[in-house]
Amino acid sequence: MRKTTRLRLAGALAAALVAAGIATGPAAQASQKQPTLAELAQRHGRYFGSATDNPELTDTAYTALLGSEFDMITPGNGMKWYATEPQQGVFDWTNGDQIVDLARKNHQRVRAHTLVWHSQLPSWLTSREWTADELRAVLKKHIQTEVRHYRGKVYSWDVVNEAFNEDGSYRETIWYKTLGPGYIADALRWAHQADPHARLYLNDYNIEAVGPKSDAYYQLAKDLKAQHVPLNGIGLQAHLALQYGYPTTLEDNLRRFSALGLDTALTEVDVRMILPADDAKLATQAEWYRSLTEACLAVRRCVGITVWDYTDKYSWIPAVFPGEGAALPWDEQLRPKPAYFAIRAALGGK
Repeated sequence: MRKTTRLRLAGALAAALVAAGIATGPAAQASQKQPTLAELAQRHGRYFGSATDNPELTDTAYTALLGSEFDMITPGNGMKWYATEPQQGVFDWTNGDQIVDLARKNHQRVRAHTLVWHSQLPSWLTSREWTADELRAVLKKHIQTEVRHYRGKVYSWDVVNEAFNEDGSYRETIWYKTLGPGYIADALRWAHQADPHARLYLNDYNIEAVGPKSDAYYQLAKDLKAQHVPLNGIGLQAHLALQYGYPTTLEDNLRRFSALGLDTALTEVDVRMILPADDAKLATQAEWYRSLTEACLAVRRCVGITVWDYTDKYSWIPAVFPGEGAALPWDEQLRPKPAYFAIRAALGGK
């Protein structure tokens, strides 16, 4: 074969390999991008998400990672009652819409958060006494107006957030004290009427392990399912702290909710520590993140994991737990920490 012919064939073969996405040399191999956490999770039929909040969306380095590494976004505050209905009957969608629009631009889905909670309520709601009929009408209008506004734009709703105390008793909120425990079923029904396609969750912290608080959710979920109330999942926030120990019964707990026909999700994950951080604490934190991820992968109906923002730069922890922090997989300079690589390993990446 003549040399020119051989060269033409070699060039054609190389071109075909490149077209097929197959690297043909060191330069091509070096440029191959490693899969994101979202892409790794998708191989297991899961999502990997992050919360975010409106003030940090001006940080372009932050939003670049937010838009590329994750496939599910949760608005940290922009859909809460104080933001969406600051005056009775006057709705403001500015912050929620900004995050939904950003997610859509990045081809991400949205876990919407939250419709019914005892915290971050506007003063018009908390500064007066309501009759049961009045408050029920206010609650129904708020839920249905907000859910209709985002109908078709969000994957799921945290419908009721943090309804129980640590001992499994109902939290004495404005909703419980005025309406009784039935407010939870009502909220789920109203949300479902407003958007029949959104997945509806109950969401809480300290319910990762089997215990009195998670038992209360298990019993409530069982009762709601028996009454054919539209409940699709349980959100386990997973705000963990090294000094309190790892929830070793997490996988068993996920399994028992799955057995009820419910999805589960780890919805607000962070693993804080007493500062300063050191190599030993960061290594333990990494193991916890790995174990959380493996537990979700082990249970078919655990649908995904969301970290409560992805970087220590924007973590809520230091402001709420003075002297604690370093809770997330990226540090304040947006550099990946050992926790990030542990999550990758658990998802089967390198």
